[in-house]
Order: sequence, then C-alpha cells, then structure tokens
Amino acid sequence: MSVVQQYRYLAPSTAGDGGVDLQTCGGPAANPRFFAGFLTTPAAAAAGLLAVADVARTRYFQPRDPASLDPVVTGSADRLRFESFSGCCGVYARLDALPAGLDGEVLGHGTTNVDVNPPLREALARIAGLDPLHLSVGPDDLTASTLDGTVVEKKVPLPARWLRGFAEVQVLSAGFDLRAELTAAEAGAFLRRLPGANDRSVLWAVPAGRSLRLTSRPVPGAVCLAGAGRLAALRGLLRHSRSLRVYGPPVPAGSPPVASAWELDTGALRLTLTLSPEPHRGFSGEGAALASLAGDDVADDAELVGALLSWDPTIDVADLAAAAGLEPGRVRAALAQLGTAGRVGYDVADAAYFHRVLPYDAARAERDNPRLVGARALAESGAVTLDGSAATVRSGDQTYRVRRLPDGALTCTCPWWAKHRGGRGPCKHALAVTIAAATATAGTA
Repeated sequence: MSVVQQYRYLAPSTAGDGGVDLQTCGGPAANPRFFAGFLTTPAAAAAGLLAVADVARTRYFQPRDPASLDPVVTGSADRLRFESFSGCCGVYARLDALPAGLDGEVLGHGTTNVDVNPPLREALARIAGLDPLHLSVGPDDLTASTLDGTVVEKKVPLPARWLRGFAEVQVLSAGFDLRAELTAAEAGAFLRRLPGANDRSVLWAVPAGRSLRLTSRPVPGAVCLAGAGRLAALRGLLRHSRSLRVYGPPVPAGSPPVASAWELDTGALRLTLTLSPEPHRGFSGEGAALASLAGDDVADDAELVGALLSWDPTIDVADLAAAAGLEPGRVRAALAQLGTAGRVGYDVADAAYFHRVLPYDAARAERDNPRLVGARALAESGAVTLDGSAATVRSGDQTYRVRRLPDGALTCTCPWWAKHRGGRGPCKHALAVTIAAATATAGTA
C-alpha cells in the first residue's frame, strides 16, 4: 500500500561556484524559504548532504533501482536538520547543520521537502576547499512564473510503511543511551574492519579500550550492529569528523536484535544513521509507537503540548510542563504521541525532542497500521472483557488471555506474542485491551 506524494519545485536544485541552491516544496508554504547564508565547512556539508541523499535513494534489503524519495529539511531557531529514510525503511539518516556550520540567517521555520536530483549530487561530490560556500534553502524569487518551463514536478509513491517508519524511529531513539565514543582515527579503523555491503549478519559492538570489538553474542553494554554494510553512508564524512558516537538501548545477555544509532560529529555538523534491528526488518514493523497511538488518554495532553511547541533547537520538557501546567511525565507521553504524527523527532546527541512537521499526511501512520486497525476493530466490537489485571479477547474463532505484568507490560497467549515476546511491540489483542481499558476509565470518569 502506498500514497502518491507530489513534489512541485519552482526550479531544480543546483550547486556550483555560486553556492548550493536547494529548492523546496510544501510545508508552511508552497515553496518556503528557510535559510540564506554560508556553509562554514563546505566540503563536509556536501559530504553530509550526499549521505542523506544516498540513504533516501537506497534499498539496503533486496536492492532495486534507486528510489527518488526527496529528503526533508527543518529550519529551527539556529540550525537546519536534513532527514531521510531508506526505501526499505530500515535506515534513518539525519544531518544537523549546527550554529558553527552556518553563517547566515534562518529566514523561516518549518519543515519542507528539498529537491535532490542527479546533477546536484554530481556537483556536491565535486565541492572541495576551505572557503565558505553560499547556501540557499528555498527559491530566491517566490513569484517565478510557471510559463518558463523551469517548474519541476515529481509524483512519487511513498510506501505506507515508510511513513510509519518516521513515527517508529523517534520512539525507539528516545530509549537510547551513549554507549561508546571513538576518535576519528579509531572510527576509521573500526569501519574498515566491518563486513562488506552484502553482509546481513547481526553483530554486537562491545566497547574495548578506545575502540569497539565485534562479537556474535550480546552482552551487557553492547550495541547491536545489524547489516554492517548499512553504515556505508558514514564514510564520506569520516575524514572531516572529530568523533564517532554510538547509541543504543540497554541490553541483557541473550538479548534479541535491537536498533542502534551511529553519529559522526565534525563540530559544525552531525550525521546520524539509525539502523533497524535486522537488515530485513523495516522500522515500520517494530511496533514501538503503537502504545502511544492507542493511548487515547494522552490525546488531550498531546493537543495542548502541540499548541505550545516552538521552533527552538530542542524541546525543554521542564519548561513545556510549566507552560502546559502538566507533570513532566505527562509531557513526555504527549511528545511520544506527537512523534507518531511526525510533529516531533528525537536527537540522541542532545537527548531531547525537536519540533518538526513532516510535509505529508502523517495520520496515515495510524490509519495504515494493521495491528492498530485490528485492535480498534476488536475494542469497538465488544470483543474485550476486562477482568482486573487480566482480560479475555475474542478474535475470530479463537479466544486469548491478556495479562498485565507488575512492570505494566502486557502478555498474551496468541502466537504473535509467543514468537516475539514483546520485542516488536504489543500484539493487536494487547492493544485492544489498552483501548478498551482507556474507554472504560473515561466512561467511569
């Protein structure tokens, strides 16, 4: 299932001696203008933009012809964030152009698509030198005529699972912690030791002195590295970087594969690649966002918090809680739900959410999620019978028992839970219980 996204640019993006001119489409205006100024490290910025573009046009699992999914850029108070998702939904890339990397003015705030075409890619690959390079994000002339033949239109089918992936990755990233930091030299040596692009094994990177060693078994403190060839997009920026930071969730011995984030920092730029738990698994199927999508009890909080979001570089939970008159825990839950609608992302380097509004119908992330659609149908049909800390769910000809553990997690007797044991989010029966319980609580109130 897919939805057709139509891009309409006033001209193609270009790069040359005069600078980099990125054309925009959608968001706060038809063709918004976000930034005009200079890139202080042009060669590094060009390599970072190419990395984001490479991810957007690549299918790492079962490679096919390159896709043409245009990245998105968000303009906030003092930085630009370029984001993309791979065609197979298993790799998320983001380039953050930090204040030290920009010498100019952020003219507008919001999120929009940017045109990255083959000639632009070729021109970016040729950018070198130390002199600042002019960057324009948005057209110089918003009144450009459509009669001169310069308008560029693209119609691209975006898979529904690609849209859901954006919702999932920020929920998973919010559970990451810094696990290791390598110098540029150590990072280069580590990346050179990795298996080739076609390797699909699941490895684990364990801090060892100033570097990382690879093992086939998870141990506490390890970071999952599934499909090591998917880190190839980091290599172009490596020679400009100062460090490589590695992030992941806490893992016990015997842990199943989990997601991870790998971040190159140049001081002026940060390039982050977030990898799904296995090469054949896209983020769209991880189920991390399902609990937030099913939680109608936080919908009102999310509406209030969403109205208070500004375009600051990061979201301060304490300040937002004070402004909303809510406890910080409720604000975090609201941000998680806003993330499922594409209205916030998560930056592992700052350990904080940031505001952005993806320029597509992000509500499809909920409507097109099979487990959530099935769960709502079960709850609305009266198939759920609540019984204290347990519940019975009738699904077709089968009846399943859902129980709540002391830590709040739900277990189920269905085959899905037996196979994944919560590793890919709740099953539809547990979701149906969550929805039914929230409805019952609201009715009692």
